[in-house]
Amino acid sequence: MRLLATIGALAIVFGIGCAVFFFGGYYNVAGTAEDPAVVTWALTKVRVASVNRHATENPPAPFGDDNMVQAGAKAYASNGCANCHGAPGVMWLKYSEGLHPDPPDLKKVAGDLSPAQLFWIIKNGINMTGMPSFAQAGAQDNEIWSIAAFVKKLPSVSEADYKSWTASAEPRK
Repeated sequence: MRLLATIGALAIVFGIGCAVFFFGGYYNVAGTAEDPAVVTWALTKVRVASVNRHATENPPAPFGDDNMVQAGAKAYASNGCANCHGAPGVMWLKYSEGLHPDPPDLKKVAGDLSPAQLFWIIKNGINMTGMPSFAQAGAQDNEIWSIAAFVKKLPSVSEADYKSWTASAEPRK
């Protein structure tokens, strides 16, 4: 019984210490400050688990066909995705280097994510990463699916193809 009381008291002291640390302003929220490894680990685990749980929609029948991928490239360009993630022959803009965590190189992560996961992330965004919700920005599901199809194909898209597919893309207002 005494052991349980000691564990309970330590948990209360730890909780109060954490509250003072975070709510007292001692935790540095600056974008230039590296997160402690435990914070990075926890946020990554929470993000992955959340995406896995919520990404349940099935892609539409034409997912990945040439027309959808090309429409996705155009939507990717007009929605400003290349600003943070780059694109074939397009470097991301300098300000994206100030985002914390860094935006992922989609050519490297496209193979690790399912179409449903890509759709969910693009549609809903990711808190505390700078990734916006495209649905809240006005994108319709069919456009979001086309962007997901393009991102899935991104590792094999050439600079010339991307340039021709996006030649008439206008920035979204």
